[in-house]
Amino acid sequence: MRKVVVASDSFKGCLTSAQVAEAVEKGIHEVYPKCEVVKLAVADGGEGTMAALMSTVGGERHAVTVHDPVGRQIEASYAIINGNTAVIEMASASGLTLLEPHERNPLLTSTYGTGELIADALDKGCRRFLICLGGSATNDAGMGMLQALGYRFMGAEGRALNPCGGSLAKVVSILAKDAHPALKESEFIVACDVDSPFCGPEGAAYVYGPQKGATHDMVRELDGGMRHFAGLVERVTGTDPADMSGAGAAGGLGGALMAFMNARLCRGADMVLDAVGFDKAIANADLIITGEGRIDSQTPTGKLPYAVAKRSSGIPVLGICGRAEVDSLPCFRKIVQVTPPDMPLSKAMNAIVAAENIRKAIMDILLLESL
Repeated sequence: MRKVVVASDSFKGCLTSAQVAEAVEKGIHEVYPKCEVVKLAVADGGEGTMAALMSTVGGERHAVTVHDPVGRQIEASYAIINGNTAVIEMASASGLTLLEPHERNPLLTSTYGTGELIADALDKGCRRFLICLGGSATNDAGMGMLQALGYRFMGAEGRALNPCGGSLAKVVSILAKDAHPALKESEFIVACDVDSPFCGPEGAAYVYGPQKGATHDMVRELDGGMRHFAGLVERVTGTDPADMSGAGAAGGLGGALMAFMNARLCRGADMVLDAVGFDKAIANADLIITGEGRIDSQTPTGKLPYAVAKRSSGIPVLGICGRAEVDSLPCFRKIVQVTPPDMPLSKAMNAIVAAENIRKAIMDILLLESL
């Protein structure tokens, strides 16, 4: 082995992506001391994406005082990488975990804080944005984000509306004259792993509203508001998000980004692999090693290891995991469970033990098996 690329997701609750790569590198160098090991800290576009990208490509973290989903001031952060690219996890400002269970009400919550993060990055000169959707507490169709960026939503008698899910059906007009001028010259790439449309039985309110605290009646109200709002969005932007695949992500934030920012939606894992230069990194590699805490029948449904395997360009791919529930998957040369079968889960989840299990498993595979 002359060159091995390691691009594994984290082993959640145990090891970060970077820690997995370090353990793999130790195992490789036990067998091939002179092998070049290219370590790419990666993620699936959800929680941990910002940290993974910073670990791989560098960058700076910026802390900003923003408003959480119910309007309280909190500190959230985003990263600037590659000079002018902002990496924003919307959950850091508008996430469900920021609320206590009794506070969860998508008629009242807003994505305003996410818009504040974007505005801060625009003011700092960022013109390329990687937006990670997922984990939202909101169903406001992006109204809050847009208002933080200068858009205004007017109701009857010309009154400005509070940007939240309960206001969607009341919007009469959308004013764009004060929108942040830098939006027109900015590129937005959105990590989105759901195909839900903006509204309807498979849309944002019906599919995800209940887990954000919506009752059956609230879901119907939210969905009606989303459909009404979609018509106004088409009038202003020329784009109708109503039936667009992925527009319902994060309570309609995906649709707002597509319509108002001309955003491109892509699978989260692919967005991250593009950002770290995966396709270039694997040139001339003898082996690619990827993985996650558990590899199972759901791994091919957009999970990072499968995205890595599909982009392997014919290079053998080894999948490692703490627990394997399948023996093989398309695009993988081999799948290996690194945890000994008789080891208790409580011990296997210890970070030191897990890293040692990975090191030993990699060493054994390279010594004993033909890849």
